[in-house]
Amino acid sequence: MIELEKVKEQIKIFIIECDDEKCIELLEKLATGKMLRSKLILKIAGINEESIKLCAIVEMIHASSLLHDDVIDEADTRRGQPSVNALYDNKTSIMFGDVLYSKAFTQLTQMPKEIAYTISNAVTLLSIGEMIDVDLTKDFNTSYDKYFDMIYKKTASLIEASAKAAALLAKKDENKFALYGKNLGLAFQMIDDILDITQDSKTLGKPAMLDFVEGKVTIPYLLLFERTEHKDKLKSLYKKELLQEESAWIKQEMINTKALEDSIKQAKQLGHEAIKAVENENDDSLVQIMTAMIEREF
Repeated sequence: MIELEKVKEQIKIFIIECDDEKCIELLEKLATGKMLRSKLILKIAGINEESIKLCAIVEMIHASSLLHDDVIDEADTRRGQPSVNALYDNKTSIMFGDVLYSKAFTQLTQMPKEIAYTISNAVTLLSIGEMIDVDLTKDFNTSYDKYFDMIYKKTASLIEASAKAAALLAKKDENKFALYGKNLGLAFQMIDDILDITQDSKTLGKPAMLDFVEGKVTIPYLLLFERTEHKDKLKSLYKKELLQEESAWIKQEMINTKALEDSIKQAKQLGHEAIKAVENENDDSLVQIMTAMIEREF
């Protein structure tokens, strides 16, 4: 998409304004993802100077959170490429994340007040979500409420804010688009959690079933724990390097208890609610974004 190249170019302009060679060098090392938030903003607000700037701000915030995430998770790859903390060190990764955050906020002050508040408030939620995520990996979590609170804050809040800010920019109904963005974000994270179990390592670009090994009790594991007669066995595998037969046992139990099937149903339900929120907006592209995400092979 040509417009996404414009967003990348705008990010580069913002970083060049920082007048620091190291920052430009580090920007080149960042792995670019699907830019879902930018696609969403451009679909809602159209392609213009202000929407491109909003996209750049949101992508810088998102990139910053990932830089910090990689340090927390001790990850040495990001989207199949070496992560910044692996190429340099943790301190550089954290500080460059801070540069991206602060430059994004500097640019946000030039935006209309309500848009600036919407995005900055989501960044607070995102940061709290990161802390909750770390806390939830300490013990085997069995609470749905804690899981959904974490994925809302850590993932969905910025997607929700992106959709709402874009609607404000385009003078559309911000509440409808915020609801769409929130459900898109929740479904996006749930599907990501499900794919960790259903896809192989090659497809994922990381070891399969890594979430459970890292201490993340995601929606399929929550449902499995609720339904299985072997709760102690499941708990004993938590945060453990899984043997092939142990991974196979977890997958089979998820099939037997319909934990996997019902997790997919819940994610799809959120997707359909998102579509419903914008059904009178005559915007097929938003329907397509969501449909592509939920109607896939698990």
